[in-house]
Amino acid sequence: MNRIAAGIDIGGTKIAIGLIDEQGTVLAQSTLKTDLTLTPKEMLGKAANEVRRLADEQGIAHTSLKGVGVGAPGPLNTKKGVLTCPPNLKSWWGYPVVAELKEQLSLPVKMENDATAATLAEKWVGAAQDSEHFVFITISTGIGAGIYLHGKLITGNTGNTGDAGFMFVHPQGDVVQDEPSGYWEQIASGTAIARSASEIVGRQVSTKEVFELAAAGDPAMSKLTERVYTYIGMGCVSLINLLDPAKIVIGGGVSQVGEPLFSAVRAYVAKHALNPSGRETAIVPAQLQQNAGLIGAAALIQQPY
Repeated sequence: MNRIAAGIDIGGTKIAIGLIDEQGTVLAQSTLKTDLTLTPKEMLGKAANEVRRLADEQGIAHTSLKGVGVGAPGPLNTKKGVLTCPPNLKSWWGYPVVAELKEQLSLPVKMENDATAATLAEKWVGAAQDSEHFVFITISTGIGAGIYLHGKLITGNTGNTGDAGFMFVHPQGDVVQDEPSGYWEQIASGTAIARSASEIVGRQVSTKEVFELAAAGDPAMSKLTERVYTYIGMGCVSLINLLDPAKIVIGGGVSQVGEPLFSAVRAYVAKHALNPSGRETAIVPAQLQQNAGLIGAAALIQQPY
């Protein structure tokens, strides 16, 4: 029996495809640009062709693979195997991804939210191998999370557990007029950091540049990053108070700034979490960065959850 699974990580700009063994090693991988001028059926056909091609290169028949795991952006419905309404894939809304891939490849197919899949990857071969109770947070274009408690991945009724980016962290706007703002990803994601900095400086500034300027001592950028670290800490405290994890694993592009973020978040949590044990929650960087989604997708086949 073959011990290799295929992983497909669907994103708004690219689709990663790979073959991963039972140790979590990526044996082969490739990337397709997400072409929104093509139908979902055509795009998934290309992904299925890549699975077949990679299997051929490994000298195995694709039909001998254990199955195909799919990480996809939410909102989705894993019971129905459908992408319901992911904002960056409007032409895919309502599309039966799981049924299509089953038909294309004649293999078992499992699909979960991409952040949920990455959570399983961090448990399998990443920063949470020693933890039965942890939350994985990815902070990049937006903010997503995955929840692993009592030795199990928590997926929820339709697979949408962990949309933490839409927690209210700092309510702003006119809530009486039904115009609330202050969602976590509105104020603490990479997109939010770049937008705020661009408004301050009066030109387009990238998130990476914000952190570089702050590290060089720019007072306005230092103030902005400190505020963002506080917002990240606030969201972490909410998750700690709600879920009582032993560990929080933070990944995504924004986490690449490293120690300034982690020390600030640890200090905020140590001061503000309700439970004394919560104040000691381990806050650690993710180990799997670029391949977290791909390994997570394959983990849906390779790991019980």
